[in-house]
Amino acid sequence: MLTDVQLDRYAEVLLWGLKTARKGRFRKQDIVLVQYDPAAVRLAEILHAKILARGMNPVQRAGLTVKMERGFYTYAGARQLTFLAPGDRELYENIHGRIFLRAPDSVTHLKDVDPARIGKVLVSRKPLRDILDRREERGLYGWTLCILPTAELARQARTTLKTYEAQLIRACYLDREAPVAEWERIFRGMQEIKQWLNALPVKAFHVEGRNIDLTVTPGAQRKWAGVSGHNIPSFEVFLSPDWRGTEGTYYANQPSFRSGNYVEGVRLTFRRGSVVKIQAAAGEAFVKKQLAIDRGASRLGEFSLTDRRFSRIDRFMAETLFDENHGGRYGNCHIAVGASYSDTYRGDPAALTQEKKAELGFNDSALHWDLVNTEDKTVTAHLTSGEKVVIYANGCFLNG
Repeated sequence: MLTDVQLDRYAEVLLWGLKTARKGRFRKQDIVLVQYDPAAVRLAEILHAKILARGMNPVQRAGLTVKMERGFYTYAGARQLTFLAPGDRELYENIHGRIFLRAPDSVTHLKDVDPARIGKVLVSRKPLRDILDRREERGLYGWTLCILPTAELARQARTTLKTYEAQLIRACYLDREAPVAEWERIFRGMQEIKQWLNALPVKAFHVEGRNIDLTVTPGAQRKWAGVSGHNIPSFEVFLSPDWRGTEGTYYANQPSFRSGNYVEGVRLTFRRGSVVKIQAAAGEAFVKKQLAIDRGASRLGEFSLTDRRFSRIDRFMAETLFDENHGGRYGNCHIAVGASYSDTYRGDPAALTQEKKAELGFNDSALHWDLVNTEDKTVTAHLTSGEKVVIYANGCFLNG
């Protein structure tokens, strides 16, 4: 169990992340939604007090227990699955910040639920996510999220709770007296990498590894984003490419848990921007159903790289937030099928209409699923001049 000192440091880092993630400034009387799993109540209490001390208005929402969530998917009728509670839309149209504290007591409790039912719920809640996306694009809203260690996460990561907690403490720099200062240092270092990447006139990126041969087309008006405060921890830089230019094969050597399902060894083959072949060592039927929930679910929404020099995560954590930021020996690459991120648009994201997004190849979907590869790989930028530049190898960016 994290100590009170470590939880207080965690709360300060999360508030730094929230402030950093929002393009606009937080002001007194702003509304900050704190959503938390039941096992994260201690951290929620600390955040609640700190938000009040900053003159803002916290609104707290506890997540469903394992029995509640399983019962919902077991007993809910069609209209209940898509029910949106009165007041949810009004709340989302007015909040300025959102902090989500994940502390799952189970990650496999929905394994017997029909994925189509889960997909139906995701699609029904997309209008609420669209509200927050539009507010974020206008600088009216920012968000961040984190993970709290639980016995279930440790068990699924095949380690002890003590070891899991130690990895989290190192990953978030909670072993430092001033962890926010460490995150400021990381933020500056990643700014240099993003500036270097954004200055390259890239036509396409070619990712090559033992199990990957993938071409990603950044598209027009793109920029690399990352270490924006949205996730704690986060060491990745990413862009949302033009999905139409994705070709080749991607392999996720890291397992993942999604909607209570365990998935391992996912191999996707892209042709003309869409997935045309799906294979998985475990959970293949679930993957196929997830990538069929809407038209955009089988397209690329994100391409990401993590530099091992920044991340102190060096083991599987059974939680995407950590696994997509794996440092280890070779850093990591991950892609996300589904929704794209408008903050990788070079222009004003608030000007990105649905028509403009479609024109530029920004993908739209109710799904956003990160799939991680931690194997050794090389990423080569094919420039518009015809020159080739290796930008990433041995887990590091090569910006000098």
